[in-house]
Amino acid sequence: MSRIHQSFSIWSNVRGEGVTLEQVLEAAAEIGYEAVDALGGPPVPELAALTARYGLKIATCGGHTTLTDGLNKPANHERIQAELRASIDQAADLGIPGVITFSGNRNGLDDYRGLLNCAEGLKPVVEYAEAKGINLNMELLNSKQDHKDYQCDRTIWGAVLCELVGSPRVKLLYDIYHMQIDEGDLLRNIREFHRHIGHYHTGGVPGRNDIDESQEIYYPAVMRAILETGYDLYVAHEFIPKGDCIEALRRAYQICNV
Repeated sequence: MSRIHQSFSIWSNVRGEGVTLEQVLEAAAEIGYEAVDALGGPPVPELAALTARYGLKIATCGGHTTLTDGLNKPANHERIQAELRASIDQAADLGIPGVITFSGNRNGLDDYRGLLNCAEGLKPVVEYAEAKGINLNMELLNSKQDHKDYQCDRTIWGAVLCELVGSPRVKLLYDIYHMQIDEGDLLRNIREFHRHIGHYHTGGVPGRNDIDESQEIYYPAVMRAILETGYDLYVAHEFIPKGDCIEALRRAYQICNV
């Protein structure tokens, strides 16, 4: 078994190419995967029952419904807080360690005010997350290409948010693909800010395809850096395979099995 606890996202890896979700889950379990990310699949309780048949767990799920219209807007706080509490309950019931949150787009909002707004939006649900043992993982996304104007687009911004809230349950979803595009310096940032990271995503740059030798990130070094920090949660593959998805997942598992 890999020292890296490997997962994969359903939305990117099961894309209607003549293979069923059940076939991918069965193959993933045989390869050595431990979990799936419940993003883009069936409803989470249904997926949990399905993955359990193959000895797989769910690594993460969505915490609230909007990506571009997020926690940096105070008008959204009441709605998102209610959604987060419901997601925390579901995660606790199903043994899912964390749920995903989003800053939202800037829409002219400066980064300092965005930080304060996101912190104020998270604080009312922190005690609930702590009591249930669930991480709230703010996702880092690139604003250069895929998510233009998204506010949580630098590791330091996300780390300051974690410090402002001051809870061990407020973490970052460090998306390696996105952070390579917006800032690079992957190994240093992972080592410096690892205490704030609660989940990882992978993807090849450019193109968000397979994490093989055709793209620019050397994933074995990234995985070793993650292991050196003592991280013991999941690294999930969120790339879009160029060919056979099962073979792409097999290769990704081998690359990250350091």
